[in-house]
Amino acid sequence: MKPLFQKVPVKLESSFSVRHDVRPNFGGIWHYHPELELHYIIRGEGVRFIGDNISNFSHGEIVLVGENLPHTWRCKEEYFYPDNDLDVEAVVIQFLPDCLGKYLLGLPEAYLLPKLYDKAKSGMVIIGETRERLTELMVKIAQAKNLERISLLISILHLLAESDEFETIAGGQAFYQSNESDTLRLNKVCNYTLMNYKKDITLEEIAAISNLSVTSFCRYFKLMTKKTYYDFLIEIRISHACRALVEDKLPTEVICFDCGFNNVSNFYRHFKKVMGITPLEYKRKYHKK
Repeated sequence: MKPLFQKVPVKLESSFSVRHDVRPNFGGIWHYHPELELHYIIRGEGVRFIGDNISNFSHGEIVLVGENLPHTWRCKEEYFYPDNDLDVEAVVIQFLPDCLGKYLLGLPEAYLLPKLYDKAKSGMVIIGETRERLTELMVKIAQAKNLERISLLISILHLLAESDEFETIAGGQAFYQSNESDTLRLNKVCNYTLMNYKKDITLEEIAAISNLSVTSFCRYFKLMTKKTYYDFLIEIRISHACRALVEDKLPTEVICFDCGFNNVSNFYRHFKKVMGITPLEYKRKYHKK
């Protein structure tokens, strides 16, 4: 999808942004900005879109998003309803590479920082002991002021730069700016898909949501996302199937139909194509961790 540019608000007395959000949901606008973003999910779950990757997220996850890498977090279905009693919670740090001074990156002691920022261009899920240590630092920085904020940011960058405990998120596909109408249309398609992925969604139906003919919609969606709409829909369904397999509360056959697939063999075929392994192998791999 072509993302919307977002201006990150930073107070005049601050060199970078730190937010502690408690909201009904994360909004879900597909966007990018020149600031790197460190995102710590304290509470909430759903599907995240980072670059060309679609994956689940849940509480405890920490993700580093690089410069101009498009991203959005979209909550599970129940979070979309205004009368629910659920809230999502996150600490978000947004900072320019040279926010602590343009000379810092040139210092010999800071040689790992440009390498970190380069890795972050594909997005990084932080795991292991590094994630555990970061959770404490991010809670502290959300409450810190003045020099303590700077000290904590340096500690966070130090930890990230020296750690190899991460998983790369996105591929190397290039992304470009878009106009507002493109972004609004694609967000509308995405929201509708996330709310209705369990049922059969026809091309006529989704094209009507976009105010386009079927032919125009197919051409438009492929141009924006580099994939067909049905490929996108299958990725959403498989993403929810992965979550259900990890939770291990339902048989695989039940998960298959609950995620919108019409038969088990079709589900297994698509799961293997998207994930590279079978549902059973995926479940075993996760529960070995």
